[in-house]
Amino acid sequence: MMITAEQKTILLVDDDPSILRSVSALLADDNYNVLTSSNAGEALQQSKDYKRDIHLLLSDFQMPGLSGVDLANQMTLERPKLKVLLMSGSTERMLVVDKGWHFLAKPFISSQLSALVAGLVGV
Repeated sequence: MMITAEQKTILLVDDDPSILRSVSALLADDNYNVLTSSNAGEALQQSKDYKRDIHLLLSDFQMPGLSGVDLANQMTLERPKLKVLLMSGSTERMLVVDKGWHFLAKPFISSQLSALVAGLVGV
């Protein structure tokens, strides 16, 4: 797929394959370039290998191994301009807000996600 100069790149990380598929499809429909990873270690490697800007990390909050928060902490060290949106079925929201990151409670509807992502990175 050819990436246009104005197209934003999102790194989507979730250990649930159905969420990875559905959210990736939704973001691609909204004209974002979507990179997907099923765990934090894979996401860190992808971030290291990807030479262009990644505009948004959209990650599950709780995953086996490295959590979404740990992943975001490591990625923002390497990519200080990176926006972070963590999603979770539980309510760890305060920790996220304290860092200036954003939180989306699961389950969510597609229009919620689209509006939040557009607000964070633009279209």
